[in-house]
Amino acid sequence: MVSIVEKVSEKVNVNEVAQLAEVAAEKTFSLSIKIGIAATLVIAGFILARLAAAAIRNQFGSIKGVDQTLVPMLAQTVRYAIIFLTIVMALANFGIETTSFLAVLGAAGLAIGLALQGTLQNVAAGIMLLVIRPFRKGDYIEAGDVGGTVDETGLFMTRMHTVQGLFIAVPNSILWSNTITNYSRLPRRRFDMQVGISYDADMDKARDVLMQVLLDDGRVHRSPEPLVVVRALGASSVDLEIRAWTDRSTYWDLNFDLTRKVKLALDEANISIPYPHTQIVMSPEILEKLSGGHSQKQIGSENKTDKNNKPKSGGSGRGKKPRNIPA
Repeated sequence: MVSIVEKVSEKVNVNEVAQLAEVAAEKTFSLSIKIGIAATLVIAGFILARLAAAAIRNQFGSIKGVDQTLVPMLAQTVRYAIIFLTIVMALANFGIETTSFLAVLGAAGLAIGLALQGTLQNVAAGIMLLVIRPFRKGDYIEAGDVGGTVDETGLFMTRMHTVQGLFIAVPNSILWSNTITNYSRLPRRRFDMQVGISYDADMDKARDVLMQVLLDDGRVHRSPEPLVVVRALGASSVDLEIRAWTDRSTYWDLNFDLTRKVKLALDEANISIPYPHTQIVMSPEILEKLSGGHSQKQIGSENKTDKNNKPKSGGSGRGKKPRNIPA
């Protein structure tokens, strides 16, 4: 046993083992320092990215001349740029060349881009929405089946809220690929309302009554002049249409108020607003089938027979009880 230990000690140099241990300790210590520095850079980068994004939102959000729709996109772009630079610096700390890293990252980005085409479409659509700007923050829009007030447009989605107080996050590609209707862009809106009157009513009188309702409301613009036109001759009514311009801010109040005022004014002028009627005309054959096969002539003859066979009052029958009826 001793001889084996002596032979092993002869082949293994104790100094070399000590040197190897020292080198391993130095490399472990150096790697630990690099890992610590990289972790510190990443943490500091994420914190700095968040603070920079918040600063951009606060600073640019308070400037009147800056379009508020651009602020969220700018804040997110700065945030992701700082995070990317932080990761590059952390990898460079390990001795990785940034040029080769960027080349690998470009190839990986191409592969990821092919796999995430929808996400990149949202980014491209968001950029186009900010360049063309069909809407801004605070506008009420509709696009496809989505409608709401715009809160912000980000890199991937646009955040909105509905009049019912619901939050909606819409991918930018959906907004970009649909027709966008902006209800808040123009300062004026036209109010349209259809009113049906009876065919027996005086059409000119009804037009005068409706026009007077419009002229009595100060929210209705005089230029362009309000109109009351005959739109169509319906199945059960003469359809009139009211067309009046008003400010965007008073549109809905005017809509609700005029609906009530028009009904009251027509009632006061004794002009009826008809509702649909349905008239059913049946042939004699159908009537005969519905009466169970008995014609009017047969029914009349049966009634006559019953009348002739009716017992007379008086005589021996007075005061007698009918049979089969208990006392």
